Amino acid sequence: MGAALHSINPATGEVLGEVPVTAPDQIHAAIQAARKAQPAWAALGVKGRVAALQKVRTEMAARREELALLVTNEMGRPISGSLQSIDGPLRFFQWNLDHAEAVLAPETTFEDEKQLHQIYYEPYGVFAVIAPWNFPLSNFVMTALQPLIAGNTVVYKCSEEVPLFGKKIDEIFARSGMPDGVFSQIYGAGDVGETLVRGQLDHIHFTGSTAVGKKLYQIAAEKFIPITLELGGSDAGIVFEDADLDRLTETIFWAKFVNAGQRCCSLKRLFVHQSRYEELVAKLTAFIRQQKIGEPLQKDTVFGPLVSEKQRKLIAEQVADAKAKGAKILLDEADKLPGTGAYFEPVLLSGVTPDMRAGCEELFGPVLPVAVFMDEAEAIHLANDTPYGLSAFVYTEDRARYRRVAAQLKAGSIAHNKIDYWQPYNPFGGYKNSGLGRSGGKAGLQSCCQIKVVSMEKA
Repeated sequence: MGAALHSINPATGEVLGEVPVTAPDQIHAAIQAARKAQPAWAALGVKGRVAALQKVRTEMAARREELALLVTNEMGRPISGSLQSIDGPLRFFQWNLDHAEAVLAPETTFEDEKQLHQIYYEPYGVFAVIAPWNFPLSNFVMTALQPLIAGNTVVYKCSEEVPLFGKKIDEIFARSGMPDGVFSQIYGAGDVGETLVRGQLDHIHFTGSTAVGKKLYQIAAEKFIPITLELGGSDAGIVFEDADLDRLTETIFWAKFVNAGQRCCSLKRLFVHQSRYEELVAKLTAFIRQQKIGEPLQKDTVFGPLVSEKQRKLIAEQVADAKAKGAKILLDEADKLPGTGAYFEPVLLSGVTPDMRAGCEELFGPVLPVAVFMDEAEAIHLANDTPYGLSAFVYTEDRARYRRVAAQLKAGSIAHNKIDYWQPYNPFGGYKNSGLGRSGGKAGLQSCCQIKVVSMEKA
């Protein structure tokens, strides 16, 4: 019997189940099945593919509570947040189904009485998609759905941390009557993913660390195929002196601490004007102390465990390194932690410097460095002083200032106060080491396609 992935409940350490690791010959068979299925899938046209995928969405919606419970048990997200993590992707799913025909319709670039010029959006062929663990359904919707709508077939590898969720998606596709080979999954760690991307593919989509993304970029270059990369982030938040902190403290909290900070595009560095620093730290501290840390199946829990003991140790090492090098702990709720499980307390840090791990590595957990700035120019410099550029958050009541600052921030998405950029109609992706290409919205759908220009003579 071959190797297996074990799904572990991070709150209890209980083994929830196991899934066999996909062998190399099975990976190649999945790719070949996808290639065989692709012409017929493309021939359905956008309308036919949307109809088939609507059945998948309907089945997912019918299993909302089941999927949310699996998220909570397998990766530790509190159940109230897990339900939201199903509802949001279902909304994104439906937007894509509703708008795909218009977005992918032939586009006329020029026409007169003698000639017609049009752009056609055609599928690449077979996509390899490698997704992380932190938002299991959202990761599927943001990475695999648009290639499928566009007429590609997909071989999908979910994270080894959430294999049971992956199996549930397999089950949903099977129950929805999807043709064989259109969507299939493989299971395993990085070696399985590498075998996949070295197969006969037409496009790669990867979400994960910058280090792995750069390696995959080299593989795609060798194969001379396109790749979409959504990589790490160190997103800055800027709080200007005119920010309405009574209105925005909770917004700032959720920008950082949703899913215990395990989000690529969460607020990871907070810069506050010197005149508001003490006030914001006090308000944020008071708000955090009101939030419950504990059993993730309880509806009032806000902070559950991290996804794994491995992730907890990483965050602990980053904080310990910062403390040893002179950073100050502004808030530490360790006394509230349960006695067992991969829990880590929410932490506010000051005095973080670039020589600290917390200052140069992505903080993928409930730890937020907070620093002061003196003026607008310094705030922009501090926000951009990172190799990453996924997103940013600006808190000000001055709309002219917001537009001016947003224009200078080197990031793919900018949020203003309570207005969240995370919407199904917006593309998502980053500058610099945060990735290449875009997913979501019109731009994401069209990026899953070859662009063909057809110019014709009119009678």
